[in-house]
Amino acid sequence: MPTQFSKTSLFGIPYASVDYASATRIIIENALTRTSFGVSALAVHGLMESKHNETIGQHVSRINMVVPDGKPVQWALNAFNKADLKDRVYGPDLTRHVLKAAGEQHLKVYLYGSTESTLTKLKEYIPQTFPGVTICGIHVDRFRDATPEEKAEDIKKINASGANIVLVGRGCPRQEIWVSQHLGEVNAVMMAVGAAFDYFVGNIKRPPVWMQQSGLEWLFRLSQEPRRLFKRYAVTNSQYIFYVVQKLISQRVLGITTQR
Repeated sequence: MPTQFSKTSLFGIPYASVDYASATRIIIENALTRTSFGVSALAVHGLMESKHNETIGQHVSRINMVVPDGKPVQWALNAFNKADLKDRVYGPDLTRHVLKAAGEQHLKVYLYGSTESTLTKLKEYIPQTFPGVTICGIHVDRFRDATPEEKAEDIKKINASGANIVLVGRGCPRQEIWVSQHLGEVNAVMMAVGAAFDYFVGNIKRPPVWMQQSGLEWLFRLSQEPRRLFKRYAVTNSQYIFYVVQKLISQRVLGITTQR
């Protein structure tokens, strides 16, 4: 029987109450049976995109397991919903856990998205780093929406490859939309893995552990790519802080009213 997990909502998005071990176990269980199952590691940026864009929010909400990627999301889920999460479930680290377990089960992995250069490096890196994993196919991102004919051909190729897991590295929220749109059609676990591809091959440096644990990873990323990421973090982080403070005040006022 598949492992069950509970969900708790934050700003309209149902997050799974999981850690690395339980999330990995759930993914591998579904991968072994080639069940069409969607996974997303959603941090503040993706959460705010989902809150402000109804279409994106609907796609993200369809994904089977959305894990709390980011300390600020973990903290909010614990503060507002008593989720008792001991840690975040960071996309690149979850991907490593999954690939290690996939290797032990000799599973097939398909890589979808990113550039040809990055995928070529990943095709070598993953089997070397995670023995037992077979890369059964790669698909370079078109960096646009697929036509209906292209989508049908993509699905056919992925299913014919025998993939147990499809790692989707298209950037948020494009990767979440892709996973949502292919549920029930791609016979594999589809993981929207964010920047995992770039971290694995060294395109992006990992921040120091203390910054990761302090919720300051965004600041490190900003220092690495200021021109590309300034607007994202300036807007989404400010929005997130506003909504968190608003919710804290609302809960405090409600608590005072209830006590009277």
